[in-house]
Formats: sequence, C-alpha cells, structure tokens
Amino acid sequence: MAWSIADVARMSGVTSRTLRHYGEIGLLPPAWTGSSGHRYYEEADLLRLQQILLMRELGLGLREIQAVLDSQVDRLAALREHYERLLDERDRLETLVRTVGRTITELEEGEDNGMTKINRPENLFEGFGPADAETDAEVRERWPREWEQSRQAVEAMTAEDTERWQREVTAQMIRMAEFMVAGVPVADPAVQAEVDAHYRGVCDFWTPNACAYKGVGQTYVDDPQFRANFDRIADGLAAYQRDAMVVYADARLS
Repeated sequence: MAWSIADVARMSGVTSRTLRHYGEIGLLPPAWTGSSGHRYYEEADLLRLQQILLMRELGLGLREIQAVLDSQVDRLAALREHYERLLDERDRLETLVRTVGRTITELEEGEDNGMTKINRPENLFEGFGPADAETDAEVRERWPREWEQSRQAVEAMTAEDTERWQREVTAQMIRMAEFMVAGVPVADPAVQAEVDAHYRGVCDFWTPNACAYKGVGQTYVDDPQFRANFDRIADGLAAYQRDAMVVYADARLS
C-alpha cells in the first residue's frame, strides 16, 4: 500500500513542503513518483519518517539524523534505543512538572500568609540540567569543541554530583541577589569575586572565552526559562548577573 504526500502530511503533521525537502536532501525519498509528479510513500518510508521525527524530538539535527539512519542495520534495535531515550526524557519532564507544581503551591501559601517565601531554594531547580551545559544549537555551532567538552562532563555526573551542583548554583544566585538588593555595583570586587566563582563553575563543563561567557550571561536574560529562574530569586537578578559577567569578561577574559 502507498500513501500520497498529502496523506503522509495529514497523518504525521509534517508539511508537504518539509517532506519534499527531506526528499531533496536524501533523508526521506519517496518510494516512487507518479506520472503527474505526485510523490508516494510506502510503509517502510512511514517507519523511516517516524524515526526522523523521534530524533528531531531528541534534539538531533538533520545531518546527524541522516548519519544515524545511514549507519543503522537493525531498525528494531534503533527503535528500542529511541524508546529508552524517550523514557528518560519523560522522567525528566515529570520531575519538572513536580518542581513547578511545588513552586506554585509554596507561592500560593506564601500569598495566603501575607508573605512570599520559598522553603528550599534549591528545589526550584530540581529536574533542570546544568544550565551552562545546554546543548544549544548556537553554542554547538559556534563552539563545537567546547560543546563536546560540556556534553562529556554532564554525562559523567552522578545524581549526587547534580544535586550538589544545584545547591551550589542556588547559593551563588542568592549571594548575587543580596549584592543587587544592597545596591552593590557589578564592578565591585566582592561581586566580581562571586562572578569568578561562577566562571570557574562553568569551566567544570566547558571553558568559554570572553565572547562566549558574555553570551551565556545574555542567555540568562533572553531565555524565558533562565530569566524566570533568576528573577524568581529576586526581580532583575538575570540582568544584574549578565552585567557582572560582562565586566568580568572584559577585565579577565579579553
């Protein structure tokens, strides 16, 4: 049995334009093309499309997906591997759901009592991976060696390492918030000493140069998730942290 490109688009949610692009780059060529120029796909092609979409969900780029598919011998074994990774991602997301739910509950209880208080600040970040080791596409493209170094460091972390890292990050954020609330300038030696500790922590995963370190700081402001994490500690903390990192990068890393 064969399905037209319109049928496949309807079933999969992938646009016909994207399917044609996949065919043009050799990622998903149609089984055959009719005399009218319409493309048709068979069951094997649908299974291949499922793998492509799975790997896209897992964060792989098209070139990586092509390489994986070209190297596969056992399709069932590959699906089992994707399945295990999806289970891991499901567990991570379930942890994040609990984390956000707990935060909402604590904030609501605080409002009822006339005060906003997080009982354990480190709980704000349960389920998040190390922020400076994000496999962000831009970081991977601009600093591939550093990205690989970061990936290897994250994979080597145990659950205890991750918990300790979360506590350290939270403690650093709270100390920076205290400086900000007290009106201490970002160039103050005490603030810069804290940023130096932050930079050395980042270097446990990868070693950014001045430009890259400034980019990390800007991400804290631009990315909604990062900004929310900082500003939940104190409003404006993401921008304060970024500005302090810029001063540090210009003075120490340039």
